[in-house]
Amino acid sequence: APKAESLLNGVLARLAPVSETPGAPDKATLLNSPIVNAFALPTGNIYVTRGLLALANDTSEVAAVMAHEIAHVSLRHAAARAELERRSQLVGRVVSEVLEKPQEGKVVEARARLTLASFSRQQELDADKIGVRNIAAAGFDPYGATRFLNALGRSSSLRASALGQTGSSDKPDILASHPSTPDRVAAALAAARQIGAPGFGEAGRAAYLSAIDGLAYGDDPGEGVVRGRRFVHPRLGFTFTAPDGFVLENGSKALLGIAGGGAEALRLDSVRVPASTPLETYLGSGWIEGLKAGSIETSTINGLPAAIAVAQGREWTFRLAAIRFGTEVYRIIFATRSLTAEADGRFRAAIQTFRRLPQEEANAVKPLRLALVAAEGGASAESLSRRMAGTERPLDLFLLLNGIDRGASLAPGERYKIVVE
Repeated sequence: APKAESLLNGVLARLAPVSETPGAPDKATLLNSPIVNAFALPTGNIYVTRGLLALANDTSEVAAVMAHEIAHVSLRHAAARAELERRSQLVGRVVSEVLEKPQEGKVVEARARLTLASFSRQQELDADKIGVRNIAAAGFDPYGATRFLNALGRSSSLRASALGQTGSSDKPDILASHPSTPDRVAAALAAARQIGAPGFGEAGRAAYLSAIDGLAYGDDPGEGVVRGRRFVHPRLGFTFTAPDGFVLENGSKALLGIAGGGAEALRLDSVRVPASTPLETYLGSGWIEGLKAGSIETSTINGLPAAIAVAQGREWTFRLAAIRFGTEVYRIIFATRSLTAEADGRFRAAIQTFRRLPQEEANAVKPLRLALVAAEGGASAESLSRRMAGTERPLDLFLLLNGIDRGASLAPGERYKIVVE
């Protein structure tokens, strides 16, 4: 994505002269990841994911993120946190081991965690404040930080809603390393207002949208893709479909799923098991506790050797499957509070969907990308969202990606982001 990376380096060239230190990052690198993230290193590089670029809506928003990360480096936050952690650990060890007061050591450790959490939250607020000031000094709209933080909060809420979770970013965890999004929005807004009224500085929306037009979106097919309840891995050559109600998330080491607001979960991963080791032996080898030895069954799933079993934990019951696929053994683990006959039937049926992926199916898996469409002829969020591909909630995603409130009108002739194959 050379256009997007060029835009990032153009932003960096404007931010570097106004940063607090002459050693500010001098190169921006775009990372091929759907996760919304960015970070800067003292070595002179700043990294931004394509997932973050998809969420932002103008150049000033991305500038705010980059300035925030540069501020962390300028303020030496990583070194300060590492020193505080080292001191906290040392005090805890002295109390627990040297003075032989393990209970007091636990109290000290708990206090240290709270101190570190508070310290990290203050670091984030400090970096936000400096970032707002620096993007304004570089000629960008200082309110871009507020807009992006609002988008970040909406993104977290949409993900929580998809997973059936009732948590809200309005209710911060006291041990969270970042302040709650509303706190950060309020602080960033106050910092921007000290600089000037809205309309000050360059937003750079048109140039930004042109730079990300065609940018890859979501999972990289080389790492497997989620399409609704179905997971397809063209490179490894297999596919699997979760039961109804499951929301899937493709991680770097495993496919994860959740249903019923957290009452049920699944994990699909792989391990190396010697070909000479029977699958039933592997299931009983101790990699999961509470395995019911009498529950192990051997079978064949779509022509692949397999073994399934049940394990019982203190609060969860697990339906397990081990499937031999080439040199790997794929593990499918379902967890539930209560393994009823109905639930077990759904889990067994899902396990039976694991199969080899024919080459023609693998070739048919296309990556998703961002495209721009103009709001013309009475277009609405609802009508444009119907052109979205690869999502279960197209309208919600359209509103999120474009920073639009539900029910708001679109600006005639304005370009908006959609996701297409």
